[in-house]
Amino acid sequence: MSEQQRDLTIEVPVLARVEGEGGLSLEVKNGQITQLQLRIFEPPRFFEKFLEGRSYQEVPDIVARICGICPVAYQMSAVHALESIFGVKITPWIRAMRRLLYCGEWLESHNLHIHLLAAPDFLGYRSATEMAAQYGEEVKRGLALQHIGNDIIRMLGGRSVHPVGVKVGGFYKAPSLADVEALKQKIRAAIPQAEALVRWTASLGLPDDHQEFVCVSTHHAQEYPFNEGDLISSDGLNIPIAEYEQHFKEFHAAHSTALHSHLHDKPYLVGPLARVNLNYAQLPAPVRLNLERTNVQFPSNNMFHSLVARAVEVHFALLEALQILDNYHVPDSPYVPVTPRAGTGYGCTEAPRGMLWHTWTTNEQGEVVSTRIVPPTSQNQPRIEEDLKLSLEAMGLDHSDDILRLRAETVIRNYDPCISCATHFLKLNVNRA
Repeated sequence: MSEQQRDLTIEVPVLARVEGEGGLSLEVKNGQITQLQLRIFEPPRFFEKFLEGRSYQEVPDIVARICGICPVAYQMSAVHALESIFGVKITPWIRAMRRLLYCGEWLESHNLHIHLLAAPDFLGYRSATEMAAQYGEEVKRGLALQHIGNDIIRMLGGRSVHPVGVKVGGFYKAPSLADVEALKQKIRAAIPQAEALVRWTASLGLPDDHQEFVCVSTHHAQEYPFNEGDLISSDGLNIPIAEYEQHFKEFHAAHSTALHSHLHDKPYLVGPLARVNLNYAQLPAPVRLNLERTNVQFPSNNMFHSLVARAVEVHFALLEALQILDNYHVPDSPYVPVTPRAGTGYGCTEAPRGMLWHTWTTNEQGEVVSTRIVPPTSQNQPRIEEDLKLSLEAMGLDHSDDILRLRAETVIRNYDPCISCATHFLKLNVNRA
């Protein structure tokens, strides 16, 4: 009997280089995967429940603790939703600073993932430390770009992790002209490095694994999406964010403590690849021209081009940050007045890993009655499971457990899933008869 015809189940040890802890179970019969479960078994954290009764003023600092990698996304989706309830009209300065803050988050998150989590897979190393022996300059470049992201978040948020500078209505403090000028110099010097990063990721010999999938992201006609826009998909969806629940459905899977999500009863993709696929025309000309110097074209249905999409967004974020800072001025006030009232509002912004949708209900005092938070990783989980099945079967299941394990880990890491703020992830079970 050939290897491919044998029944099998694989179990893989816990793996580093993914945020959080979980596992993967595979069952194979007659050369096909009959069951595949990406199991997230970390306990629920109950953020939505213990936000109930809190004042709207407390919300930005609390939701920032949901994730140490993407606190800005949780803050922005929340403040947008609350401001929609209270009828807040922000100033152009506040809007620009929110885009700048998001630039910082994308820079720190994307560069961490590209250089420390994903690149070792495509270069044949077990860790970034091992990879640095041969690719030391590339790792240094990635860390330098990440530090610029941290600098942006720190300047507006008071600190780079769990920032505390955001409030409903704007910011607590405006950066000084001196701080802005120093940051501009760093960004200008880093732009050639970001251009090189795009070309480097495109040259890595990424696996050629084309699949059919639906992309979802926010979309804004005049700019690449961060904080504002409608929801669109590659199969024709175009709705305001308030209609999210009419099309997207969350559901429980017995093998996971994380909710799954479907669009019209099917898996879908959120994140950098989905954003670039759907918003390529909104990228600045220098970003598109630099990408055209590579052999990677968008839109792409190769999930491994997510790595290149992240690098593209690094280049974009630097250019966007510089443009915002070139027009910077110290405002009369970094926030606008807020008068709380009862109601329900919605917020949807683009976390590094994809679209992050919130809905909040408050009472007349601005206290939270209820909230619902839909993070990108739970939305991507059915797509990850679908990708694993297609990718492993396309590669062939007659390989050794080690080869199957590595391919499964690579597929999962490619999505940069943020299961929690822990440090290890994968346990893979493959049973072989």
